[in-house]
Amino acid sequence: MNSQSLQQTLNPPQIPASYLNLMGYVNESAVNGPGCRAVVWVQGCSRHCPDCFNPESWSFELNQLISIEDLALKILSNPRNTGVTFSGGEPFWQAPGLAKLARQVKAAGLTVMAFTGFSLEKLQAPNAPAGATELLEQLDLLIDGSYIKELAVHSPNSPVSSSNQRLHIFNPQLQDKITWASDQIEIHVLNNGDRLVTGYRRYEK
Repeated sequence: MNSQSLQQTLNPPQIPASYLNLMGYVNESAVNGPGCRAVVWVQGCSRHCPDCFNPESWSFELNQLISIEDLALKILSNPRNTGVTFSGGEPFWQAPGLAKLARQVKAAGLTVMAFTGFSLEKLQAPNAPAGATELLEQLDLLIDGSYIKELAVHSPNSPVSSSNQRLHIFNPQLQDKITWASDQIEIHVLNNGDRLVTGYRRYEK
């Protein structure tokens, strides 16, 4: 981690109360967890992993601010969604706000999943990011561990992108629904014409 990244992590710009700072959002996806899911990419990550899928998410500067209430309504407005996935960036740097969002969508019957560069053990430790326990309590699924390109997994049967990552199933009802593969992508064309690529882009060995 360079000094600028460390400074951003220790002193990130203040996110207004009841808001989240996002890198991006799509209203439905089939490659970011079981079923049809909304996907929330938060802004800010200090890891800077080589071949990161979302390097534009590294900065902690304010990008797309949205109120938690508005984001919950947006997620729930799509009747096809069975869940929401938090990615990034690093979701656990915005754990309190995401925990609040998770409670709202779970009350409506959706499941909640997150990707994190932290290990589960670090998220359970006393020095975990603020709100980590609160967010963990809301999760049905968690994929933990940084992406390591030397350990990349190219398989139509793997939900993780590198072999050091782990899938934690907190909701037993999802045990038989781990059928999506990390080694696929979706391309979403947004209203303004921008394209958003999600999923895991295969890199040939």
